[in-house]
Amino acid sequence: MKKLVFILTTLVALSFSKNATAQKSIVDIAVSNEDFSTLVTALKAADLVSALQGEGPFTVFAPTNKAFAKIDSKTLSSLLEPKNKEMLSKILTYHVISGNYDASSVVAALKKAGGTIELKTLSGNTLKVRKGTDGIYLKDENGNYSKITATDVKGSNGVIHVIDSVVMPK
Repeated sequence: MKKLVFILTTLVALSFSKNATAQKSIVDIAVSNEDFSTLVTALKAADLVSALQGEGPFTVFAPTNKAFAKIDSKTLSSLLEPKNKEMLSKILTYHVISGNYDASSVVAALKKAGGTIELKTLSGNTLKVRKGTDGIYLKDENGNYSKITATDVKGSNGVIHVIDSVVMPK
């Protein structure tokens, strides 16, 4: 009986927490997660916060702090300077797709297309999504890969998929 009560309590709690997350915008979710503090700093520096709080829907491939740490610290600091706002905006919008693509729809599209699809990003550039032997990867225009490490963080205006490297447009 105690197990049943525990399971039911856990299910109810998870249901409420998922609903609470879905009420927050993509930006609100990023702000509330310490693993995205560098992303949030970059979004503020590029003046993209209000755009990503908009109606959407958006699909965001969100790099973690560890992903940003793979970028040379001088380069990252330079990108955050006001004079490089346009370049930073292009990089960040390269991580955003118009529409709400949850993991199941991405997997279905990959299966239908034979393992690779191309997506048009908000920056106007193309990002490839590929099925690998151990997961789903993004391939940027420079030939670099980023693994999707978590999926389907649902917000009120779209969905976030977590990635382990920052993808860069040409």
